Amino acid sequence: MQNWNRSSVLVRRTVGYSAVVALVCAGVSTLFLIFMGGRDADMARNRVTGAWDRTVPLIRQGYLPPLLPAGRNVAVQVLDTRRQVVASTPQLAGKPAMATFHAPSDSVFDERVLCPPAGLKGCMTVFSYKVYQPDGPWLLFVAVPTVPWYGNTTALFFAIGMCLLMPAMTAAGTYRLIRKDLIPVDAIRAELAEITATDLHRRVPTADKNHQEINLLAETVNDTLDRLEGAYKQLCQFTSDASHDLRSPLTAMRTQLEDALMHPDDTDWPTMTEAVLGGTDRLQAIVTDLLTLARLDAHAPLDLTPADLGRLVGDELDHRAYRIEIVRDLQENVLVDCDRLRVIRLLVNLLDNAERHATSQVLVSVRATGATATLEVADDGAGIAPEHRETVFDRFTRLDASRDRDSGGTGLGLAIAREIAHAHQGTLTIEDSERGARFVLRLPLSQAPGAAGPLDGHAAHAGVSHR
Repeated sequence: MQNWNRSSVLVRRTVGYSAVVALVCAGVSTLFLIFMGGRDADMARNRVTGAWDRTVPLIRQGYLPPLLPAGRNVAVQVLDTRRQVVASTPQLAGKPAMATFHAPSDSVFDERVLCPPAGLKGCMTVFSYKVYQPDGPWLLFVAVPTVPWYGNTTALFFAIGMCLLMPAMTAAGTYRLIRKDLIPVDAIRAELAEITATDLHRRVPTADKNHQEINLLAETVNDTLDRLEGAYKQLCQFTSDASHDLRSPLTAMRTQLEDALMHPDDTDWPTMTEAVLGGTDRLQAIVTDLLTLARLDAHAPLDLTPADLGRLVGDELDHRAYRIEIVRDLQENVLVDCDRLRVIRLLVNLLDNAERHATSQVLVSVRATGATATLEVADDGAGIAPEHRETVFDRFTRLDASRDRDSGGTGLGLAIAREIAHAHQGTLTIEDSERGARFVLRLPLSQAPGAAGPLDGHAAHAGVSHR
C-alpha cells in the first residue's frame, strides 16, 4: 500500500503537471495558428491586390497581352464584355473562364471559394472585379489558394509538435524531480518502519541541503524519537522501580507468613500480624500514589473553586500533629482557583518530606507577589544539591545523599506534588536557601471577588494519605 501511495503521488503529480502544460500549450498553439492563418490570409490578399494593380492599367490603356506575367500562387483571367477570355496567366492559357459569377450591380467586387475553379486544381478563393471600359464592364478574375484558419501545414505541424513535446518534457522532468524528492522521504519511511521498542536509539536520515523542508521533517521526527526514547526509558525505569517497591513488601509479608505457618507454635502472632499489616499499609500507599499519578497523567478534570490559600494551609496545619516545630507565615486573602483536595494533597506531601528531613523546624509561608500566589515549605535539614533539584521530582527517585527515599515514603510524593502544580497551571521548584531545602509553589491568583471558607476538617482530610 505504501508503494502504491508513493506511485500514486508520483503519477498524479506527473499527469497533473503535464495536463496543465498541455492545456496551456494547446491554448498558445491555437492563438499561434490563428495568427498564422490571419497573416497568410493577408499575404494572399496582398497578392490579389498586386495582380489587380498590374492588370487593370493594362486593360484601361489597351495594351493587354494575351499572356499575363505569372504571379506566385496567383491565377489571373480577363474577360471582355462578351465574356470571352482575352488574357490570362500561363496556367490558364487556352482554358475557359475559371468562374461565371460576377459582382452584383451595386458593387464592383465579389469573392467565392471554388473547389476547384475551372482549369485549376484544389480549392481556391476567386475574386471577381468589374473593370469599366467604353464598350461595357470587363471582368477580372484573380484566384489564390484558399488559406485555412491555421495558415499552413508547416505552422500546424510545428504547433502539434510543440503540444506533444512540451507535455512530454514536462512529464519527464516532473517524474524525475518528484522521484528524486521522494527518495529521502522513502528513506525516512523505511527507517521508521524498522524502528521498534528495542531500538529506539535509531534515527531517520536527513537529506542534502537542497531538501530543506524534508530536512525539517527529518529533524522533527528525530526530535520526536528523542522524546519517545526518553519517555520509554523513564517508563522502563518507573516500571522497574514500581515492581521492586511492590515486590519488596510482598516478599517480606510472604516470608513472614510462610515462617509462621511452618512454626505456628513458636510464632508471636500479634507481632507477626502487626508486621504484615505494616507491609499492607505500604502496599496500599504505593498503589494509592500510583492511581493518583495515573489520574493526573490522564488530565482528570479539577473541581476548581476560589479559596484563600493562607486559610487553607492554616486549617490543614491545625488538624495535624508534627514531631518538630512548624513556623507559620501565612498572608490572608491570597485567593486562588484550585481543587482543594488536590492542593491539600500537595501540601501534605511537601510537609511529610520536610518533616522527614528537617533537623528542628519547618517554615511554611504563603504570600501574594504580583499576580502570583506563592507557597513555600522550607526545612533546616541537609538540603539538596543543585544538580539533583530536578531529579527529586522523578518517580521513585533514589539519591545517594541523605535525602534518599526512606521507609516513611513511597518515592512518589514529590512527583505527585509537581503534577498537581502543573494541573493548576502552576509550578513547583526547589530554590536556594541558607539552609535545608526550600520548595516553592507558584499558582496564578484568582480573579474572583471572594473565596469560600476553609474546608471542614473531615472533608479536608478525605482521600489524603498521611505518610
